Amino acid sequence: MIPYESSLDVKQLNSLALAYMGDAVFEQYVRHHLLEMGSVRPNQLHREATKYVSAKAQSHIIHYFLAENLLSDEEIAVVKRGRNAKSGSVPKNTDVQTYRYGTAFEALIGYLYLLKREERLKEIIMISLKLVEEQKGGVVK
Repeated sequence: MIPYESSLDVKQLNSLALAYMGDAVFEQYVRHHLLEMGSVRPNQLHREATKYVSAKAQSHIIHYFLAENLLSDEEIAVVKRGRNAKSGSVPKNTDVQTYRYGTAFEALIGYLYLLKREERLKEIIMISLKLVEEQKGGVVK
C-alpha cells in the first residue's frame, strides 16, 4: 500500500465512502481466503466469493455481531451510520433492509481499515469468514 500522509478525518467521512473502501478491503481478504482454501479456477473463485461479499451474507454477519454484542459503542455508531446511508439505488437481487445492513458491514470494515486498526479489522474479518463457512455448511443458527 502506498504510505499516504493521511489528511482524512475518517470519523467525519461519509458512510458510503467508508463502505466503498470496506467493500474493496473485504473483497481482498475473501479472495486471499479462497486461494488459501485451494480454490483456483476463476469461475469457482467468483462463485465462492459471492457467498461472502453478497449483501445477504454481509447482513447476516453484521446481525450476528450486533446480536452477540461483539462491537464497541464506537463501532455500533459506524454501523448505524452505514445502515442509514441513502445510496440512491438497491440491487435487484436483494431487499432494501438487507442491502442497508450489508452497507453497514462494509462501512465498519472501511472505518477500521482507514483508521489502521489492523488487529481489530483482522479479528472481525476472521469471525466473518468463519461465519460464512459455517453457514455454507448449514451449521449457523
